[in-house]
Amino acid sequence: MIKNFIAEIILNEEVAEKVFRLTVDAPELAEQARAGQFVQVKISDDFTLRRPLGIASTAGGHVKIFYRAVGRGTEVLSRQRAGERLEILGSLGNGFTPRDGKILLVGGGMGLAPLLCAAEKFSTDVLMGGRTSNEVTFWQKEFRPHAEEIFVTTDDGSVGKYGFVTDALPEILSAKNYAAVFTCGPEIMMRGVARLAREKNLPCEVSFEKRMACGLGACLSCSIDTAKGRRKVCKDGPIFNADEVFDYD
Repeated sequence: MIKNFIAEIILNEEVAEKVFRLTVDAPELAEQARAGQFVQVKISDDFTLRRPLGIASTAGGHVKIFYRAVGRGTEVLSRQRAGERLEILGSLGNGFTPRDGKILLVGGGMGLAPLLCAAEKFSTDVLMGGRTSNEVTFWQKEFRPHAEEIFVTTDDGSVGKYGFVTDALPEILSAKNYAAVFTCGPEIMMRGVARLAREKNLPCEVSFEKRMACGLGACLSCSIDTAKGRRKVCKDGPIFNADEVFDYD
């Protein structure tokens, strides 16, 4: 059920350069939310549009969100402190499909946020990528209590395997029997992950990120072309079967 919640901020702290971890007290929202869903956060009355942010955790009745302070709205959000209240609309969109067996999560950058919620709720390993060690160190700490095994790649080789997640993925898929692959990150990365999963006959679900205005499917700003026609990321997604949204030819 989609509701408008007034949630008190517990923590809003910078965990890497321009990357913030926002934790709010929202037990009802936490109980209903599924891994892969998102919320629309009202920054203040000065901003007409809410900001769509993925749900990264629902543990203990708290909703955790990661965001990058890149524009005026998220810069204002980054200055809000514990004890202040936020208006949050959610939970929105469709979540990942529960599976029997272990799931491999593959993410890059801020795309790891919705995958963290999946790691909380399912049996998982995770393959994470970033440009440098600074981009993955805090994610390793977040995933460690939930994922059984963590694989890391960095563009500069400063931690984990040198290269991209798609360089490490074939070996990982060959070494273990996974029930499915869930991925989120840059579209070019997700396409490569989906192609490799398809070669192994593994179901693959992708979490799409598009600019959204309403978050409810009314404004059509986040529409994409799929094998089933035009779909709205906010309402029909953000989780899609990879074969729906990617053409591998």
